[in-house]
Amino acid sequence: MPGTETPGSPAAGAFRKARTGAPPGFFAAEAAGLRWLAVPGGPRVVRVVAAGESFLDLEHVDRSGPTRGAAHELGRRLAALHDAGAPAFGALPPRAGASDHAWFGPLDDPLPMAGGAWDDWPSFYADARVGPVVATGRERGVLTADDEAAAARVCARLHDLAGPAADDVPARLHGDLWSGNVLWARTPDGGTEAVLIDPAAHGGHRETDLAMLALFGAPHLEEILGGYAEEHPLAPGWQDRVALHQLYPLAVHAVLFGGSYVRATRSLLATLAGA
Repeated sequence: MPGTETPGSPAAGAFRKARTGAPPGFFAAEAAGLRWLAVPGGPRVVRVVAAGESFLDLEHVDRSGPTRGAAHELGRRLAALHDAGAPAFGALPPRAGASDHAWFGPLDDPLPMAGGAWDDWPSFYADARVGPVVATGRERGVLTADDEAAAARVCARLHDLAGPAADDVPARLHGDLWSGNVLWARTPDGGTEAVLIDPAAHGGHRETDLAMLALFGAPHLEEILGGYAEEHPLAPGWQDRVALHQLYPLAVHAVLFGGSYVRATRSLLATLAGA
């Protein structure tokens, strides 16, 4: 039964994600996110078979390769998912024993991702994303006091940087929509469709998911964007805001992996801060 502890091996045909000592509620949060994202007209979302404190069993996905048509359809359906909305910026999917945060990042070292209810996206992005991740980088010795000061300047400018998109209503986001979290699957009629996995689901800005797809080069990105625009045109100047929405995931990579991600984060902070 979905959402309950089942000892032993995964169900026949299911794929198991497991981690001994996972943070309390980690897999419950992911399961709740997957269910929350499965909206009428939205993209296919991998089905939860069972979940426990240390594992998550998911349906098997019959893999295929990406096609331009499937990418275009993903864009259309992603717009429908975003339009399903969320109660507030920072809202987390409903789940039993809900905490005030979820997680963002790899299974072996996920970072807490704050939830809550913010009235506008700039305040949410400053208070719940940019500020905390840069502070974590400072605590881990990856980022510096100068980086933290640059982040504060970016946060002070967020209303201006968001431009005409600052007043968007909260969208229902996957939240970690890089290309590796989009599987391409065979359909019963021999076609291809996108399947979403591994969310960090929350209420946020629709441009964030699209910027994540661009960050690590989703296949046929132009088709995804074209399909999206057919269903929900983006606010003017959205192309200029892609880097703004990439700041948080890039900073997460800096905190977790260091190296070139630190240099890239530092450079983007300077650009966005107006340095």
